[in-house]
Amino acid sequence: MIEDRLKKLEEQISANGNVPEVSRAELMRLLAELRSEIAELPSTHADDARSIATFAEASAYEATRQTPKPKLLKAALAGLTGSVEEFETSHPDLAATLNRLSAVLANMGM
Repeated sequence: MIEDRLKKLEEQISANGNVPEVSRAELMRLLAELRSEIAELPSTHADDARSIATFAEASAYEATRQTPKPKLLKAALAGLTGSVEEFETSHPDLAATLNRLSAVLANMGM
């Protein structure tokens, strides 16, 4: 399920003409890192990984939609940030990747 969400997210970013090439390359690199880091999570964190993938997908959608909706982007990014907060100590690489992903998406939504 998580892999499906990440694949859908990659396809969405690749197909979206509103995403500048520099941002697209950075997002794809970050998604590859995210995929690797989520795969390493113990099965006890499966629900948390699902939340991360869901909020990442929602954030990317809101950042790249044709008609920007800043409030929805802000809400999706807040969900992504909240879903990773507990990982900052136990999984610092995952937290760093998600923070970079959030920053790229937030900058695109401006």
